Amino acid sequence: MRITGTFLDEISHDIPHQNWGPGEWRRDFQAMKAFGIKTVILIRCGHKRWMTFPSAVLRQEKQGYLPPLDLIDLFLSLAEEFGMDFFCGTYDSGNYAWQPGYQVVPEVELSRKVCNEIIDRYGQRKAFKGWYLSHEIAGESPDAVRCYRELGTYLKDRMPGIKIMISPGMRGAKAYNANMQKLGKTIPLEQHEAEWRANIAKIKGVVDIVAFQDGHVEFEELPSFLQVNKRLCEENGIQCWTNSESFDRDMPIDFLPIKWEKLRLKLKAAEAAGLENAITFEFSHFISPNSMYRSAAGLYDRYCEENGIPARAKDFQDR
Repeated sequence: MRITGTFLDEISHDIPHQNWGPGEWRRDFQAMKAFGIKTVILIRCGHKRWMTFPSAVLRQEKQGYLPPLDLIDLFLSLAEEFGMDFFCGTYDSGNYAWQPGYQVVPEVELSRKVCNEIIDRYGQRKAFKGWYLSHEIAGESPDAVRCYRELGTYLKDRMPGIKIMISPGMRGAKAYNANMQKLGKTIPLEQHEAEWRANIAKIKGVVDIVAFQDGHVEFEELPSFLQVNKRLCEENGIQCWTNSESFDRDMPIDFLPIKWEKLRLKLKAAEAAGLENAITFEFSHFISPNSMYRSAAGLYDRYCEENGIPARAKDFQDR
């Protein structure tokens, strides 16, 4: 099981920014290409007032900050240059379905307006192959699932043939509750299966790819959860990928590059479960030779050695 896709985490709320410009991003896409990346996924096109492109909608409705660089245009250009598919993340308002006062209709309506801007600006670009619905859930969440269905249906109507992806979590011991405290205990496998059987029944025919985050459950629990995920998706005609997290959830500091042995173990489990593809959150911070974290280059080299990839981290590092 090789990693063939990565998120691009430029509008983040818990990962430090690397303050890259076009030159640094181009170098990183070169490293991604050598590593085997074929799909790049912008995790969100905007977050609260922050934007990846000059959105008139967000400037008017959220008093958004005008970005100094149009990152969607840049990422599309680099994806086209290096032969990659680009998935665009939707807008993240910072209002989440598990919070009191959350309203589905305003959330979907604003997201539609922002997506319309993106379609009008970039929808005909060669690399634009899909949408990533940025709402993250871990189990039963009727409001978020309604957002998936309504927004996903709208995007498919506007761009026939486009792929829709989500990347939910699993309610494991390392997941967080609404108060941002670790759960400490994984829910029973039967409960996970029942909740996701209900979720998938509602998004069937709209969502094409479900890439579950693999870092929430304990390592010994992961194979069973991956097998359930694969079976549920397969029964409903949905592609089942793994989002193999390349940051370490076991450290007292959030978030640092993962130990290679742990990433290897998770990828082996995904392979054994028969998952169709592996993406990661995310290459540029946690695997890239150019990362602000020096240990990421070691992870890059260990992965390449394991998979017979001749690339070396130092060949792609900033000079």
